[in-house]
Amino acid sequence: MRALKGLVLPVVLVALWELAARSGFIVAESLSYPGAIARAALGALADGTLIQATKETFGAALAGMALGAALGIACGVAFGLWRLLAALMRLSTEALRPIPSVALIPLALLIYGFGYRMEIAVVAFACFWPLLIITESAVRGIEPRLIEVSRALGLSLAARIFKIVLPAALPRVFVGLRLAAAVALVVAVTVEITANPIGLGYALIVAQESMKPNRMLVFLLWIGLLGWLVNVVLLRAQQRWFGRMGSWAERR
Repeated sequence: MRALKGLVLPVVLVALWELAARSGFIVAESLSYPGAIARAALGALADGTLIQATKETFGAALAGMALGAALGIACGVAFGLWRLLAALMRLSTEALRPIPSVALIPLALLIYGFGYRMEIAVVAFACFWPLLIITESAVRGIEPRLIEVSRALGLSLAARIFKIVLPAALPRVFVGLRLAAAVALVVAVTVEITANPIGLGYALIVAQESMKPNRMLVFLLWIGLLGWLVNVVLLRAQQRWFGRMGSWAERR
């Protein structure tokens, strides 16, 4: 019922938009209306453009997020466990972290050229930092007695990390994964708009340059819907797997 109530305002606005366009109140070549956008969406589905572009963008975003998250979690665990290592690396990380990920597009183009590898590299750089920061903070927040008990039991370093550290830090690390997922999609689309001729971003810019506002708005709305769906799925997973602990970790 709550979800249905939330749909009332969007439905009313879409209906008013359609009515205004059909009555001639809105006259603009660059601004479409819902009926025309729906027909353009069916056309993009029928010719396979929407599905193919979605696969390309999601593939690059997922691969980049996986790579960046793995490296970020590994470095975050190391920095959280060994303060000396964190202190030694602090200057380097603080110097690299403010660099916008999209500023690396020219460098990635020089190294990899056009294609998936270039886009994955830029996405991985963007996703690395939130996982590094959140994982380091989560590991630092683990109850010290848990670490002492693992040492008293004679656990190896690997066993200590996988049996004690990661399970204790996982609720907060998952919050970082949710943030990284949103960042990955945004950066992937940005790379495609600016440099990489694949995916949803490239399809959007091609539609804009071809003066097809209906098709352009289809890709724009689809990107927004995908971002919302990814967040909903990850939020449900967080609530199911971690329950109240996940909510508590997010508030921290």
